Amino acid sequence: MQSEHELGKLLMNANHHEKHRKAHFERNERLPVWQPANRKIGICSIEEQKAKLLLIGSGMLAMMANAAAPTTLEIGDPLRELKGELLTGRAAVLPTAASGKVALLLIGFSYDSRFQVEAWAKRFRKDFDKNPQVTFYEIPMIGGMARMGKWFIDSGMRKGTPKADQENVITVYGGVDPWKQRLGFKDSKDAYLVVLDKTGKVAWKHVGPLDEAVYKTMEELIGRLAR
Repeated sequence: MQSEHELGKLLMNANHHEKHRKAHFERNERLPVWQPANRKIGICSIEEQKAKLLLIGSGMLAMMANAAAPTTLEIGDPLRELKGELLTGRAAVLPTAASGKVALLLIGFSYDSRFQVEAWAKRFRKDFDKNPQVTFYEIPMIGGMARMGKWFIDSGMRKGTPKADQENVITVYGGVDPWKQRLGFKDSKDAYLVVLDKTGKVAWKHVGPLDEAVYKTMEELIGRLAR
């Protein structure tokens, strides 16, 4: 049997090892999980590491969102590529389709917007229909579930549009939201007008129903650009 003295020594050694093990565990618990315990680095908790990673991730997401968000179309900006299809069935890409001409774009985002679009187009054609330096395009922008009815929509518009005018209508399916942001969309019943110069840059823009005073301002500008 062991003496009381020897038992006391064993108990003291056991306590010492237990204290050393706990201290070692507590120290390692404060280190990042991917760092070995003997690395001489700054000590921070796992919670602090998580918080830093969340901040970095949030910052990167914000930067990506800002980079992807469409900017408002301003005077002097080149028109962003707009792909669609003429009522004749041919593919059309703006501003390429209007290259070398002054172009009025009449954009609508709903069925109801056609009233304002058609009123502007009718007034525009009275003055510029015979001018070879000037053209125009009515552009219905169709998004959401309505895209499923493309064949029926295009068929209906062809029936309601004289063949001579079908080369002046470009239907665009999809990608509607970015254009709403670029054009400052507010009301689905409004017509959104953009005038392009001969190089495809934005020279003028307007939103709303036909207004004779506004039209005269646009008419004078297009006349100067077409010279």
